Amino acid sequence: MHHIAIDDYVVDVLLPDLVGHDKSPAGFLVYLILWTLLFRSESRSIAVSLQTLSSQTGLSKSAVQAAIRLLGRRGLIEVTRASPTAVPQYELVRHWLGRRGKRHPFSF
Repeated sequence: MHHIAIDDYVVDVLLPDLVGHDKSPAGFLVYLILWTLLFRSESRSIAVSLQTLSSQTGLSKSAVQAAIRLLGRRGLIEVTRASPTAVPQYELVRHWLGRRGKRHPFSF
């Protein structure tokens, strides 16, 4: 069994903020799946389809889309696409680490 390190901030601040304040448990689930995928890949960004995120979270594709919009609006993820129909690239933005850790999600 593999373990995934998660910043305290994610559980202590982000979870109650997304679920309680924003009323978006889906946002937290999508964030957690993106965190997991990026942690396992040991890369800065990862290409993931809506279908993959939907199947891994158990959410509908429209719920995943809404969660991604919220996470982008909150500045928690950056989404890029090579073209309008390309699979999106996701990068986590961990602003709580300060300037040094902002871009590289998993430099422990």
